[in-house]
Amino acid sequence: MDNPMKDTRMPMTSVRSGEGTEVLKDLYAYTVKIVNVVYAGSPERPGDGWVLMDAGLPGSAEELIGEAEARFGPGARPQAILLTHGHFDHVGAVVELAQHWQVPVYAHEAELPFVTGRSRYPDADPGVEGGLLAKISGWFPNEPVNLEGHVHPLPADGTVPGLPGWRWIHTPGHTPGHVSFFRDVDRALVAGDAFVNVRQDKLYQVLTQTEQLSGPPRYFTPDWPSAGESVRKLAALQPRTAVTGHGEPLAGEAFTAGLAELAAEFERVAVPDYGRYVDGKR
Repeated sequence: MDNPMKDTRMPMTSVRSGEGTEVLKDLYAYTVKIVNVVYAGSPERPGDGWVLMDAGLPGSAEELIGEAEARFGPGARPQAILLTHGHFDHVGAVVELAQHWQVPVYAHEAELPFVTGRSRYPDADPGVEGGLLAKISGWFPNEPVNLEGHVHPLPADGTVPGLPGWRWIHTPGHTPGHVSFFRDVDRALVAGDAFVNVRQDKLYQVLTQTEQLSGPPRYFTPDWPSAGESVRKLAALQPRTAVTGHGEPLAGEAFTAGLAELAAEFERVAVPDYGRYVDGKR
């Protein structure tokens, strides 16, 4: 396994960095600078097992291991690492974590080329409509990690390894193999970057973690029609709680209504007016 980003450091952080939120008793969101990872499993029953969803920024392996042990006990090890997708801020420490814990990694079959070193994602779009982060996005790392021999496709039947009662949902657009995770019994959702709760192209909003239910990050989303369909698919589930890749966790009727509005008005409020991956200027 190889991680070409292991020495890369994100030169910014947010006011939530290092904070964790217990969204539910068995769903814990932890912020690494500007991105969230999720520990899914009950700390009251660590013997039942737990999983890590996404793997933060490069250089965060020790921090994520420490947080796991603080929640589940010394020497805690997940049953698996699940990836919503393979962008640098979601797989930054995955190689180091997989090697340390010696556990399998799972991703959607369409995402495998981008996490086995075979393919690169489309380049970021610094010219897309948006704020300062969009303008400097061309500097963000885009080299694929190589988990060859250690990453596996998610089960075709929609089940989630290590998480009974959960299912994965293909939510492409931001990347070809992007997935979200959903539990029907309480309508809990881990959305990755299918939608987020902070306007990710706006530097001030990222630093202050200003809440704003938004579509996927504009500068790294090449397929807007699919992204819209994915948001509508998730809104139709009427989730009660959600952890997104960026921003504070969401819950309650206001969230459900906001997600429904985002789905209905996606083309108007989420799709940028111009950019490399937009079909002409609107």
